[in-house]
Amino acid sequence: MTALDRVWRVFAREVGAARRTRSYLALALVAAVALFGVAVAGGGPAGGYVPTVVDVLVVAEVLVPAVAFAIGYRAMADPIARGELDVLETYPLPTWGYVAGTYAGRAVVLSAVVGVPLAALGVHVATTAGPETTVFASHRGVDSPLLYLRFLALTLAYGLVSLSLVVLLSVVAGSRGRALVLALAGLLVLSVGGDVAVFAALDGGVVTSDSLGGALAVTPAGAYRGLVLDQVLYVAVPTRSSFVPGWLAAGALCCWWAGTLLAAAVVATLR
Repeated sequence: MTALDRVWRVFAREVGAARRTRSYLALALVAAVALFGVAVAGGGPAGGYVPTVVDVLVVAEVLVPAVAFAIGYRAMADPIARGELDVLETYPLPTWGYVAGTYAGRAVVLSAVVGVPLAALGVHVATTAGPETTVFASHRGVDSPLLYLRFLALTLAYGLVSLSLVVLLSVVAGSRGRALVLALAGLLVLSVGGDVAVFAALDGGVVTSDSLGGALAVTPAGAYRGLVLDQVLYVAVPTRSSFVPGWLAAGALCCWWAGTLLAAAVVATLR
C-alpha cells in the first residue's frame, strides 16, 4: 500500500464519519434557513440572481467561516489528543499525508453543507424570478445564472480557505478545549479582524485611500468580498471599475489556503 492509498483511507474515514454524523445535516439546514430567510426577506429571488447575491453576500461572509470552524475545529485536535500522530510511523503514513487526508475529507463536508443550500437557492431563483432583472433600468437583461455560479464558486473557495485556517488552529491547539477557544478567536479574526486592522491602519495613516483596495484584498474576507463585487456584482453599476485588484485578491486567497495548510503540516510534524 502506497502513501497515497493511506491518505485516501484517512480521507474516506473522514467522509464516512461525516455521513454518520447528524449534526452536519442540522448544520446544513441552519445554513439553508439563514440563506433563504435573508434572501426572501430582501426580495432578491423575485428580482434575479444578482439581487439575490446582494442580499446574501454579507450573510455568507459570516456564515461560511462559522460553518468551516464548526466542521474543522476538532479535525486535528482530537487525533492529537488520542495520540494518533505518535503512531503514524507504524503504518507508515507521513504526518503531512494525515493532515492532507483529514483536510480533504472535511473539505467535502464543507462543500456539501455550504454548496447544497446555495445551489438550492439558485434553483429557487431560476423558478421564481421575473424575466429580467430590475437592479438598474439601464442594465435589464444582464442577469445570468453564470453570475450566480461565479458567486457559488467564490463562496466555496472562501470556505476552503477558512477551513485550512481552522485546521492549522486545531493542530496548534492539540486538545478539544483549546481548539474551541482558538476556533472562536479565529472566527472573529477571519470575519471582522482583517477589516478592523485595515481601517485602523487607514486611520493611522499607514494605509492611504489609494492603497485601501489593495490592503483589503490581502485579507481573506476582503479578498472574497472584493472578488464577488468585481466578478459578479459589477453588472449593477453603470461603469465597471475594479473594486479591488482582482489578481491580488485571487493570489491572496491562494496564499492563505496554501500557507495555512503548509503551516498545519509543519506544526503537526514538529509536535
